[in-house]
Parts: sequence; C-alpha cells; structure tokens
Amino acid sequence: MASNRAARLAQLNAKALEWGTVTHVETVPFGGRLKIERFRLKNGLELLTCEDRSAPVVAYHTWFRVGSRHEREGKTGLAHLFEHLMFNEVEGRASGEFDRLLEEAGAESNASTWLDWTQYNIAIPKEKLGLVIGLEAERMSRLVLREPQVTSEKEVVANERRFRVDDDVEGAVSELLWATAFDRHAYRWPTIGWMKDIEGFTTDDCAEFYRTYYAPNNATVIVTGDYNEASLLERIAAAYGKIPPSTLPVENYQAEPPQTSERRREVKKPTPTEKLAIGYHAPALGDFDHLSLSLLVDVLFGGRASRMHQNLVRKQELAADVRASVGPFRDPGLFEVFASARDGHRAEELLVAIDQELSRARQEPISEEEIERARARTELGLIAGLETAEGKASTIGFYETVLGRPAAAFERLDAIRRLGPSDLLRAARRYFSDDSRSIIFVRAELAGAAQKAAE
Repeated sequence: MASNRAARLAQLNAKALEWGTVTHVETVPFGGRLKIERFRLKNGLELLTCEDRSAPVVAYHTWFRVGSRHEREGKTGLAHLFEHLMFNEVEGRASGEFDRLLEEAGAESNASTWLDWTQYNIAIPKEKLGLVIGLEAERMSRLVLREPQVTSEKEVVANERRFRVDDDVEGAVSELLWATAFDRHAYRWPTIGWMKDIEGFTTDDCAEFYRTYYAPNNATVIVTGDYNEASLLERIAAAYGKIPPSTLPVENYQAEPPQTSERRREVKKPTPTEKLAIGYHAPALGDFDHLSLSLLVDVLFGGRASRMHQNLVRKQELAADVRASVGPFRDPGLFEVFASARDGHRAEELLVAIDQELSRARQEPISEEEIERARARTELGLIAGLETAEGKASTIGFYETVLGRPAAAFERLDAIRRLGPSDLLRAARRYFSDDSRSIIFVRAELAGAAQKAAE
C-alpha cells in the first residue's frame, strides 16, 4: 500500500500546479479498525482522510485555525461574521449558487465558530465529492467582499446577538461571567462579538481578515467515509494547488494572570426566579487534569443520578435546574456552573448548597461506583459521536485543530479508563477554590413586577 501510494504521488506531483504537490506525512491509528492518513500540500494545506465504506456517503470538513481568540479589542466578532460571509457570493458564480448546487446534489452543509476555530462541514453522497471539493476551494480563495454583502451580514449577526444574548437571560449571564473571570486573555470577549464592534466592521476589515486567515496554510481539510484515495488526492491537488499560502501573523497571546480573590456581580433579568452562574478557572484541553476535572464534573452534575441533582433538585428542592461543563479549549478556560432557583428561593441558597457538595468533593474521595457511572457516560458520548462519517470528521477536525492530534479522542478514552479516586480528589482540591472563582447573582425582574401587580 505504501509503495503504491508513493508511486501515485510521484505521478501526481510530476504534473501538479505550483502549490499542488502532495506529500504523505503519516498514518495515525483511529480506533481498532480505522486509520487517518495525513497529507500536506506545498501551500501548507493539511489533508486528513479516514476511509470507511460502511455507507455510501462522505463528510467534507474544512477547519480554519481562527476563532475569537485571534481578534483584537475593537474588532471582536469578526471570526463569527466570516462564518456568515462565507456562504455569500463567490467570483464567477451568482449569489446563492453555492447553496443551490449543494441542495441539488443532496448535500447538507453548516458551519460554526468558537474561541479557537471556525469550521465548515458538508455531508454528501459519495458521487458528488468532486463538486464539493471545487466549491470549497473556490470560497477559500475567491469570496466576494463588497459593501452590500458585508452590510447585510452585519445586520444578520446583530439580530442574532439580540436574540441569543441581549434578549436571552442565560446568554447574557454567560457572557458577563466570562468577561468577569478574564482580565487579559482574549477569551474574555464573546465569540459573537460586542455589538458596537459588529456595527463598526468595514469591508476593508473583512478583506484583511480573509486574506490573512482564510488561506491553505491555516486550514485542515478532513474527508471521511466512502471515497477513492487516488481520485481524492488528484482532485484536491487540482482544486487547491492554485491557492498560495498567506503570511500568518504571530498570535498576540496574553496569558491570564492567576485570580487571587473571588469576584461577584449582580444583575437583574426578566426571569421568574433567581439564577446563579459560577465560573472556576479550569485547565486547557491538553492538560492532564482536564480529564480528571471533566469526570469529576460528571459525577457532580451529570444527569439525574448526580450529586447536585439529587441534593439541590430532589432532596432540598432548591433548584429547578443545575448543570455544569468544562470548556474544551486550547488555553485554560472555565468550569461553568449554572443553576435556576425554585419559586421562593434565593441564589445565595443555591450557592451554599453547591459549595457544600464541592467541599465534600475536596475532602472525601469519590466512590468507585460513581466514577464508573461517570466514565460510562463519558465513553458513551465519545463513541456515539463516531458512529457516522460526519461524527468522525467533526472529532478528527476538532482534536487536530485544538491539540494537533487528530486521534486524541481515543487517547482520552484510554486515559479516562485509568483515572481513579486520587485523580479526582487532586482535581477538586486544585480547581474548586473560592479565590479563583467568579459569581453572577441573577435577580428576577419578573418576580418583582408580579409582586407589585398583586399589591
């Protein structure tokens, strides 16, 4: 197989375009029966392929190593705006033709932006792979950025912000929590951007961002499913081989200084009961403790059998809802807790009850039974995400972009099976510190209005 691939690549490269020569870099095991092949074009484009002929479909993802962390103050939200702009007009094609061609081909497409990355995904019948390769290469290099398109998408994003943040209690509180917890790192501003920045974007801002970050040497293409490798490489080389690399800027990374005292904020929101949001500084995805903390959070907050649900929702009946998550980010993020009080209870009561459970986790080892239940939930979530070509492409793209290791999902599976009570106890003592947390108390405007009406 290796000798045949080398011969095919030699033939392909003999007639390649300027930037289209292809090198096979490595083979990476992906679970028990699959493998990832890594190729690289001369222009820096990374190509990761994972062949699986269990269904006649292909997932085609493009992951760009640019997210809200790569922005600067005054220009927040630009990465997210581009997620919208990339579905607009491309040179040589009429507006709307991109979506029309995909729909006619039976494809499904979407995109997302977060703190560390932006990704575009397309699921297609295998015989339409060539069409998608051409379309994605076109919009990487020939996107139309003119005033009407930019103005229109700015309005769309501004309305999205109003709906998801300004008029949404949880969205607004989460945004405030991150802005409170971070002083220096770019994680302190929201991916969607501040409204004044969204309204102030110019066409020149967009053109500069596009030239800088939407380049092959800042992207990884992931192809999973039923395809022919030789044909795929030939098409990739022809489509992307005419696109030159960009000069990527050195990221202006600002490490977040240690938080040494608790931070508290109080806001009023149109909600019937009080709410509470807590953010503890948490490790980066690549940190060994990220797995331990993630498993511990599942023990405490994961599902109806978790400690927090049993105590706050069922036993004390203080909360209608309590949940938590650990951010999967390249740099240290937050372990977020969100709880909604029942009628007649205060956010402070929720905080006392949550603190009691966190204190217990710092003092007493978690039982093997609880760890096994959390481990099973975590393993199920990881494995379930790999059942389809789309799930495989998403998993490979995420771990490649954030960690540089496309098969890291299986590394985490292996590692989580080795975690024990001492690992979780260490994580609790390291991260559940009052001095390194931020708290948002959400007061209920609706409750006050209802009381005045009753009087």
